[in-house]
Amino acid sequence: MDEQATTRTKARYNRLAAIYDLQEAVLERLAFSHWRERLWSRVEGKRVLEVGVGTGKNLPYYPEKARTVAVDLSDKMMAQAKRRAQRLGVKADLVLMDAQRLAFADSVFDTAVGTFVFCSVPDAVAGLRELGRAVKPGGRIILLEHVRVNKPVIGRLMDLLDPLVVRMMGPHINRVTTENVKNAGLNIESIEELAAGGLVKMIVAGTQGDQVDAPSEDPDGTSLR
Repeated sequence: MDEQATTRTKARYNRLAAIYDLQEAVLERLAFSHWRERLWSRVEGKRVLEVGVGTGKNLPYYPEKARTVAVDLSDKMMAQAKRRAQRLGVKADLVLMDAQRLAFADSVFDTAVGTFVFCSVPDAVAGLRELGRAVKPGGRIILLEHVRVNKPVIGRLMDLLDPLVVRMMGPHINRVTTENVKNAGLNIESIEELAAGGLVKMIVAGTQGDQVDAPSEDPDGTSLR
């Protein structure tokens, strides 16, 4: 794992935290919020994990009957999420944690969610493997991600612009997330294209094996059972 890349990613999002919501306000209003609601309507189970909670844009959609644990690498983004949760009256366990090294036992969660996250995780495959480990066999991993457009001219342009976009806005714009999901050993169940040209996709993946009901704890030692 590239520790320097992880440190840089954390620093980048700490720097952007104060303006992050403003930076995405138009897209959030026009499309992102609708896609988030659509994703969360598919979440099932009593134990839910969100990786990359960011400033807490998904908090309004958390299922009321589930216990949701939300993690993020950036302490300043997490501070924004905690303030939003308090303002909205949403109960969730908000924990600083690296998606590449989740501090959970195996087979803890029924569903894991990530929205526009694996464009930023330095080792996306490692992070996706961690989701596969933390989610119960037979559980679901639901991702909302913008990805590299698979067209010669557009795709190449995204590759060329990627270093500049990362420096200015945070995420990579040329991640091949569908392939990363497969490379992480997850079973893709469905892919829904939400934006023209396949720029934004909702990916539903499953873990492998039979259901395992093992004792587990969350990071503060409180049983999740």
